[in-house]
Amino acid sequence: MTVEITPRPVAALRAQLSGNSPEHRRLISEFSGRDDRVAYSALVHAAFLDAVARRFTRQTQPSEVIEYVADVRSRTDEIAAAVDPKASEQLILEALGSGTTDGIDTKTSSTAMLFLLTALIADEHLDSAALDQFIATARTTADYLLNAET
Repeated sequence: MTVEITPRPVAALRAQLSGNSPEHRRLISEFSGRDDRVAYSALVHAAFLDAVARRFTRQTQPSEVIEYVADVRSRTDEIAAAVDPKASEQLILEALGSGTTDGIDTKTSSTAMLFLLTALIADEHLDSAALDQFIATARTTADYLLNAET
């Protein structure tokens, strides 16, 4: 079964990365079935991997990741309450090829990934065209990940 990245998950991610949380929540609530949720998850994952690669390198020290996660969590009380620091650090390190997320539940991982992705993109101060390009690249990667033959 092939899952397609349709405009609905793309619009939801764009709303989140643009800082429009109410629109993000509205679009997520309109997802119709499993395919939209799977496509959105793949899109967020692909975007997260790209954003981590843009911010860090394979030579990044764990202490730099710890400092970054602490900085992100210090930005608002909502982020501090929602984002597990250890899981966040592990997600980034795994994306860099030097860690594992074994033992982290899906909800904790998904929440941390979305908040971290949002922070990583906010830190880049992308204009609308650059954000669209970033999302288009993530969409291509997500399409590939979802539909690659195993």
